[in-house]
Amino acid sequence: MSKSQITNRKWRIAKIIVFIIAVGLFFISNAATAETIDPQKIKEQRKKLEKELQEYEFQINRYQKLIEEKQIQATTMERDIAILNAKIDKLKLEIKARKIAIEELAQELAEKENSIAKLVKKSEAIKESLAELLRQVYEIEQNSLIELILNKEEFSDSFKEIDSLELAQSSLQDSLGALRISNKQLEEEKNSLEERQTEEVRLKITQELSTETIKEKEKEQKEILKITRGKEKEYQKFLKEQEKSAATIRSRLFLLAGSPAIPFEKAIEYANLAFNTTGVRPAFLLAVITEESNLGRNIGTGDWKEEMKKCPKQQTAFQEITQKLGLDPNLMPVSKRAWYGNCGGAMGPAQFMPTTWLLYENRIKNLVGEKPSPWNPKHAFLAAALYLKDVGAANGGTNSERTAALKYLAGSNWNKKAYSFYGNEVLEIASKYQKEIDIVKES
Repeated sequence: MSKSQITNRKWRIAKIIVFIIAVGLFFISNAATAETIDPQKIKEQRKKLEKELQEYEFQINRYQKLIEEKQIQATTMERDIAILNAKIDKLKLEIKARKIAIEELAQELAEKENSIAKLVKKSEAIKESLAELLRQVYEIEQNSLIELILNKEEFSDSFKEIDSLELAQSSLQDSLGALRISNKQLEEEKNSLEERQTEEVRLKITQELSTETIKEKEKEQKEILKITRGKEKEYQKFLKEQEKSAATIRSRLFLLAGSPAIPFEKAIEYANLAFNTTGVRPAFLLAVITEESNLGRNIGTGDWKEEMKKCPKQQTAFQEITQKLGLDPNLMPVSKRAWYGNCGGAMGPAQFMPTTWLLYENRIKNLVGEKPSPWNPKHAFLAAALYLKDVGAANGGTNSERTAALKYLAGSNWNKKAYSFYGNEVLEIASKYQKEIDIVKES
């Protein structure tokens, strides 16, 4: 081997060693960057928002106690107007609390997107490092070990080159390991981002629903005062006229998202079947289904390809579900992706996302004895009940049910104070349904 070849080989080895050091420094600098992803300014803003949230929570609890105190008093016009006023004021405060929750969530989403961008950049850099290392290792390996040893002029240097080759190969393995870790972190961050974006959409939709509820209650208050002219005797007469018979309750339609409405009597039947299997109180299950259907109807329906185009996992799961059922995916209704959201695609009365439905599919199949469909009300009720059972609703009691409702909405983020409105609303609807179920039972 000539001196020029020796010089070139040593130069290539030197480049590899420098490159390995550079790659190592890159990983260290990225690790340091990851620790400073939440700047002081964001922390201060969050602290301020949390303080405001605590103040609203205190006032909301005060109105809730007032409502509960009034509800155990004798039914009078004065009492019911006071309850309506308290509910309206409470709803207004909950809207303010949700606004803070949305602001906090927006900050978190921005941080996650920033983290994902850095992880993507890191993965790309590692890939470039791997390509360069592979090229350099290939160049060294072109001269065989036998050739190195037989060349006496280079015998003393040959072992150094072999060591350098081993170092390069070792670095190659390290880089492959780093790439796997980086890709895993990237996948976890993307999944987390998708979950939080879905949560943001639900919060914003519920914000709209609460605004509508306030208008309805204010209208109800005006109608009461108009009809009764502020007289207690007229109000008691009005209440008797408003009492619903068992027949009226049975025949009333129970509205569902993604499926045709069914008679309330049939909804009670499905809820009772789910109760026999899961132990989840029928009135509570109906309340959750109602709230979810309200959310789903408020968004509207859309084409699955369009609504889930940013969520490939949901698309794949949706295709799997429709294929198993022998359905045309293009004809099946899914929730529309809100303009401020990332992914639509919630299905049927229980508003399960496709990947979530697949987690419960076998359990439902074993109970109903047929292929479960998220658009079948009976199957959807059971799916919702199974989920609620898994998060503690079957334990009974207000606290267990409220917590379960919150977990249905926000998953692992259920205990955020700004989400308490959802649990309160579900329990209020459940209270109304329980009274109606009792009337039907007594008839």
